[in-house]
Amino acid sequence: MVIPQGVSELCCGQPFESKGLFDVADRKSAELEEALRKASDGGRIPIVFDTSPCAWRMRRFCGDRLPVHDVVEFLHDHVIDRVRITPRVSPVAVHPVCSVRKMGGVEKLEAIAARCSPRVVTVPDVQCCGFAGDKGFTRPELNAHALRRLPSAIPPNCTAGYSSSRTCEIGLSQHGRIPYRSIVHLVDACATPLADSQAAD
Repeated sequence: MVIPQGVSELCCGQPFESKGLFDVADRKSAELEEALRKASDGGRIPIVFDTSPCAWRMRRFCGDRLPVHDVVEFLHDHVIDRVRITPRVSPVAVHPVCSVRKMGGVEKLEAIAARCSPRVVTVPDVQCCGFAGDKGFTRPELNAHALRRLPSAIPPNCTAGYSSSRTCEIGLSQHGRIPYRSIVHLVDACATPLADSQAAD
């Protein structure tokens, strides 16, 4: 795994785009693109974003120049069939964040969860978590309204939720009354590596 140099100073630009600061957003995206170009050896190494809004932003900004992958599609297309999955018994809740919906990844997210649990809880009435970029930190009423139907839709025996955006997961955890984490955590908890020969098949 290769992490770009100076990663703590890099940003995809999405927070600025959400505030209408488009010039700043593009400047930050350009900085990140250059760092990713170096880290990926000019695009030879796939670039995986563990947060879907960042993947969506960079896919629009430089997806025609660099191989940008969202973590949901990467897990589904390149990982899940290369590991042995031992499903957990309890149900899991999943929430496709807005950027996953825009990228057409809802079915892939649900398919990953279905490999890891016999029961996947979805909440069609909740299309957006209401965090609106980072506004949920300062306007929590947005979260409260957007997620007002979430608690009653989660069955009592469902104790874990999964998504692909940390800010969304903060709001979902607070209002859904169960912890939401990255879908990576679910796959990691259920997966063991296959032998090299099996993975190659």
